Amino acid sequence: MSATTLTRDAAVADVAPLRPVVGGETLVPLVDGTRVPYANLDVAASAPALQAVADRVTQVLPLYASVHRGAGYLSQVSTALYETARRTIGAFVGARDDDLTIITRNTTDSLNLLAGCVPAQPDGRPGRVLVLDVEHHANLLPWQRGTDATVLSGGSTVAETLAQIREELADGAADRPYALLALTGASNVTGESLPVDQIVAIAHELGARVVLDGAQLVPHRRISLETTGVDYLAFSGHKTYAPFGAGVLVGRRDWLDAGTPYLAGGGAVRRVRVEGTEWHEGPARHEAGSPNVIGAVALAAACEELAALAPADVAAHENTLRRRLVSGLEAIDRVEVVRVWADAVDPVGVVTFTVAGYDPGLVAAYLSAEHGIGVRDGRFCAHPLLGRLGFDAGAVRASVGVGTAGEEVERLVAAVGRLVTEGPQAGYDVVDGLWVVTDDPRPVPEGSGLAGLLATAAVGFDETFGCLPDED
Repeated sequence: MSATTLTRDAAVADVAPLRPVVGGETLVPLVDGTRVPYANLDVAASAPALQAVADRVTQVLPLYASVHRGAGYLSQVSTALYETARRTIGAFVGARDDDLTIITRNTTDSLNLLAGCVPAQPDGRPGRVLVLDVEHHANLLPWQRGTDATVLSGGSTVAETLAQIREELADGAADRPYALLALTGASNVTGESLPVDQIVAIAHELGARVVLDGAQLVPHRRISLETTGVDYLAFSGHKTYAPFGAGVLVGRRDWLDAGTPYLAGGGAVRRVRVEGTEWHEGPARHEAGSPNVIGAVALAAACEELAALAPADVAAHENTLRRRLVSGLEAIDRVEVVRVWADAVDPVGVVTFTVAGYDPGLVAAYLSAEHGIGVRDGRFCAHPLLGRLGFDAGAVRASVGVGTAGEEVERLVAAVGRLVTEGPQAGYDVVDGLWVVTDDPRPVPEGSGLAGLLATAAVGFDETFGCLPDED
């Protein structure tokens, strides 16, 4: 291991968060009986709420009531809050004048909705969709189930992957054209991305629309549908510092107006008769039931907070932390950083790595129990990509955001270095597929109502949630 591995980088250690987040000063127990500030480096899974978002939710909760068609004052206020949030969210991602902004539960929900709106081929078969194998399952499984999907294995470089996309779309255009290209805005495994403008130009030239999975892009980089020409964009509140159960699908009206209503129920209909139903067009067509008013308001508040930050400042903050993660980890013997494309530029703050000789689940459990650091381990709901890259056994992912401090990054680098040089100090075992501390002494939070940590009671957890590595 390099002699500089455990040396703090003063410039990075002093980097402050760009915005305060709820829980940023939470102390968590370690197995040695001490408490330390929690280092949340699992932002890519679910980002903590911005303090401004939590404040906004607290402000509007007393105003919460039913929306749409309510004559009461609070119903009218809640309706106005909900529809204003819709406009704010759409404006944040550069929605065009005729685009629809549909409030959903999350990115997965949004992409499943769109899968039901892809027009059929002239012969009646499901519409054709091209998708890469780098995608999160949210941007892979809906197309495999609901459309005529082709999964393309990308190349080892961005240039090679772009050429493969063009070739596949061109081959389809000559016979059975693709209706849609589904693309990640930024990989949830490595943070890397393909050039959106070039992808859109290629797809439109060859007659296909583009949907962008923005779950990992929108919280980190500004994106405009109008500027890029992206046809549809899906993203989640819980990754955009608004973990209150809302997501969004924004995009062109014609497919969404003509598509099968996503949910059959009240609010999506103009008139219901025994003989048949007349459905709404517009967002209401796909928003049956009582909508998530608070979630929409929270996401709109997060969009406002992010919009108030200069994009260059966000990128500079994140790039500083990411570069330190990569350089610090690569300086440690037996650590390998995962990459998809050798020529990728401007990746977002997601870094995935492995430590030779240690199961990724053990690394994550060690970081939590002995250092108070939260990371993610497993295959990150991206099984095809991890398999192609040779990481079927999984990996460890650290991720940063606007609420991350440089000191947290330094703690991770130092902790991984100590793991390699000293090994774990506590005992660990696998229980129901998860690495846990043997006789874990850490208490649960007072007032939580918990009898113990979830991992020790997670019977069948790996089978139920399916993103952990396969057993040998």
